[in-house]
Amino acid sequence: MRTIISNDFNICSQWVSAGTLLFFVSACQNNKSVTLEQSASPNIILILSDDQGYNDLGVYGARDIKTPNLDRLAEEGVRFTDFHVTCPISTPSRCSMLTGRYPQRNGTFELFRNDRVDEGYQYTPFEYTTSPERILGTDLQEVLFPELLQNAGYVNGVFGKWDMGQLNRYLPLQRGFDVFYGFVNTGIDYYTHERYGVPSMYRNNEPTVEDKGIYSTYLFEREALRFIRGNRDKRFFLYLPFNAPHGSSSLDPGIKGTVQAPPEYLARYPAPTSGEERKRRGYMAATSCMDDAIGNILSLVDSLGLRENTLVIFFSDNGGGIGSDNSPLSGGKATMWEGGLRVPCIIRWPERINKGQVINNFISSLEIFPTILAAAGIEKPDSLILDGFNMLPLLTGEKNLERNEMYWELRGDYAARIGDLKWIKSRRANGLFDLSQDIGEKTDLSDNETKSVPLMIEKLHSWQEEMNNAEPRGPFKNF
Repeated sequence: MRTIISNDFNICSQWVSAGTLLFFVSACQNNKSVTLEQSASPNIILILSDDQGYNDLGVYGARDIKTPNLDRLAEEGVRFTDFHVTCPISTPSRCSMLTGRYPQRNGTFELFRNDRVDEGYQYTPFEYTTSPERILGTDLQEVLFPELLQNAGYVNGVFGKWDMGQLNRYLPLQRGFDVFYGFVNTGIDYYTHERYGVPSMYRNNEPTVEDKGIYSTYLFEREALRFIRGNRDKRFFLYLPFNAPHGSSSLDPGIKGTVQAPPEYLARYPAPTSGEERKRRGYMAATSCMDDAIGNILSLVDSLGLRENTLVIFFSDNGGGIGSDNSPLSGGKATMWEGGLRVPCIIRWPERINKGQVINNFISSLEIFPTILAAAGIEKPDSLILDGFNMLPLLTGEKNLERNEMYWELRGDYAARIGDLKWIKSRRANGLFDLSQDIGEKTDLSDNETKSVPLMIEKLHSWQEEMNNAEPRGPFKNF
């Protein structure tokens, strides 16, 4: 069991009031989904970056990239060093976080994406209306935690990358949100807001081109600030899934394969002398722009007197892509290496969590759903099967919790982790690694640990059987 490195931890301190404890007793007796008293339940801000590398925050070791606001957030809260997502690509990872379930259980274990754009093909309007990218979406039987928050009286807003389906029945206002402004697929041109030529921005349930030409991060920041100001006297949940610093989804040969960023942010970094430096510069500039947007949002929270009882969670949806730095990890986005699965994560809640902590425990994005429910004082429906646990006792110092195992599957690639041992079988890599000694997965221990590999395979097969036998969910599962 690894330890928690922290500042002074008051393990005996209570994280709920006496009234809150009485509420919990009542909630358990009634077995209903209800809220805490208004004074106890926090505002919640959940921020996702897109394809951000493990080493691309100053507080995680970056020397060439400027992220002062996220660095300060880590100083004021908790930074995780061993936080994993459930899939190394965006749609399954984000859906898994919102449902609290493995992608193989919730039925969204692949992208909702048209592959022909890889060939530079421009879809006609009719072709697009019947394409997988347009018609696929997360199964409507899945329960998203924003729905439970909304039922408990929270006002919910989402601004940014939705990525859960484009048809009206899949859009945020039908999945627990009160307001939505953002794009509905996996990536866009940061200025035209088109995905390979297809307009993709929505306001609530309607397509819009009202802000075409404005850098997307500025727009999501603007909407988030409006939402906070408009709901300052209510309990709110703000979901802010940025597309930064994801590569630009554009057919323009001068843009495709790069990360777009505003000139004022590009000017913060040296002019590139190669194609790779150009990608890195755009990526860093887009990250710094996002960091400033986050800083402005948190400053507004502070100025409105909401800081102490606002739970802020930040992490990347998967490992780094174009222009990123995943060191000291191997691999990146779409791989089973740690560089595809281990991501930066920061959590702050001044009223409940001591600042300045660095937590090395094995934790995952599956824990986000039950943790948010616990923070808001909402009972999980008995019929809902979740794959994560409430990590609030870890954050508050009551219990030294961590995962013992986790499993991954994508496009015929597999990985399993039990304790510190991780086994990979994929097209890019195979082997057994001890992450406590070899975070970069350089030394294959398969020949030495002859009993461990069969155990890992057996456990993976048991997990696959459980996922296959779970209640059927679309769009990809065969039932």
